Amino acid sequence: MVALKDIVPAAQNNIDTRFILLDKASMNTSSSQGQNKTCLALVADETAAVHFQLWGEECDAFEPGDIIHLSNGIFSYSRNSLLLRAGKRGKIEKVGEFTMAYVETPNMSEIRWVPDPNSSHKYIQEAVISPHSRIFPPKY
Repeated sequence: MVALKDIVPAAQNNIDTRFILLDKASMNTSSSQGQNKTCLALVADETAAVHFQLWGEECDAFEPGDIIHLSNGIFSYSRNSLLLRAGKRGKIEKVGEFTMAYVETPNMSEIRWVPDPNSSHKYIQEAVISPHSRIFPPKY
């Protein structure tokens, strides 16, 4: 399993991690039948926090305090926001409640990422977007 502080933006479904859901915003519906509802959540582990997008029935299935296992997740841009999500190939499941240590900073969604000049397939941290997050020193 990967720690949240170690996730980087990528167009691959390969993130396997576990976190606690701290807060969940209201749902947004993008179709008249409500089929494409989404909600944004703040999740965290003992190393970092990140914004997590829930889709459809997932919005109702998870509540603050739930400990969630994400397999084959993706950390990428969605409507100009950097979000962790299950995507089409990923899976999320509740594995516990309330008993998990966590931190709220840094928030990995509030860091500006830029292409790595040494590798076109990787991103590196450039700057902190929010003053409430702090950046880890880059790993070389």
